Amino acid sequence: MAARAETVTGLYVGAGAGLNILQGTDVSVTGPLAGTLTPAQRRGSVDFDYGFAAVSAIGYGYGNGLRLEVEFNARSNEVDSASGFSSVGTNRPRSGGDVISLGLMLNGYYDFDMGPGSMFTPYVGAGVGYVWSYVNSNRARNVATGSFIDVTGNEEAPAFQLMAGVAMPISMVPGLSMTAEYRYMQVIGAEAEVRSNQTFLRGKTDFDNVNHSVMLGLRYAFGAAPAPAPVVAPTPAAAPAVARTYLVFFDFDRADLTDRARQIIGEAATNSRGAGTTRIEVSGHADRSGTPQYNQRLSERRAAAVAAELERRGVARSAMTIQAFGESRPLVPTADGVREPQNRRVEIVLR
Repeated sequence: MAARAETVTGLYVGAGAGLNILQGTDVSVTGPLAGTLTPAQRRGSVDFDYGFAAVSAIGYGYGNGLRLEVEFNARSNEVDSASGFSSVGTNRPRSGGDVISLGLMLNGYYDFDMGPGSMFTPYVGAGVGYVWSYVNSNRARNVATGSFIDVTGNEEAPAFQLMAGVAMPISMVPGLSMTAEYRYMQVIGAEAEVRSNQTFLRGKTDFDNVNHSVMLGLRYAFGAAPAPAPVVAPTPAAAPAVARTYLVFFDFDRADLTDRARQIIGEAATNSRGAGTTRIEVSGHADRSGTPQYNQRLSERRAAAVAAELERRGVARSAMTIQAFGESRPLVPTADGVREPQNRRVEIVLR
């Protein structure tokens, strides 16, 4: 069951797993072994089967769309085929082996706020770190002669990655979200060792380690509160001494009135003419996405817009008390910088 998407604020953890595609790599032997081979014997390529990728992370969200996290990742792909390496012979070679990569990355993300009606939060990110690659017997072997070229070895090298995905909150557990994402990760300057059973000499080759991963995961934000219940204007009480409150909501960074806002103001104006109303309070408010000074001015403009509409509908300006509180009296408490639709409001209280 989906809930309204929210920006991550505070500490969170996440994990995911899915499909990993390791791009094929060209092999060009250098070093002492290359001196014993012809140009055609030095060159080949290795292709890989679909493999597995998994990540786990701990991070912190700043409430304004930005997140930072530390991530551990693991990937594994088996060899599908090897070609070239004419030193193996003219018969069709048999191949084997795998590549396992373990990485530690520092990532930065930005979550896109899609508005109060959206159940999804798209995000993009980038990361840098180190990857430890274990190249295990990526071998092209001639079945008839038994000769082989073997690409192997363990390498540590810097890496970078790019991410794009979407998160969907799960309403049954506040703070829990499902994620789906694509990742591109490339290891920079990785090398591997090359050897042949035809000589005791060994060589080196650049080893491309370029990965495309598609993963599903879960993310849990600590301290997330249940979504607040919708605020409904109370039914006007029969007793004139009981205050009646009307809430007028505004779009982000706006002070103009929507059609729904005008309808609510009209109801307040009509009911203000009932018996017992002696004072009308008009109080402007703002959320915490801007500076306190800016939000104070914005709440003043909102209160003024509502008061003007009440006056247009026949309520005397002298009957109103108009005030503005900026971000100091939120309906829904939030961290600084968080956009909260229910805090962008004007309260009309009939007393």
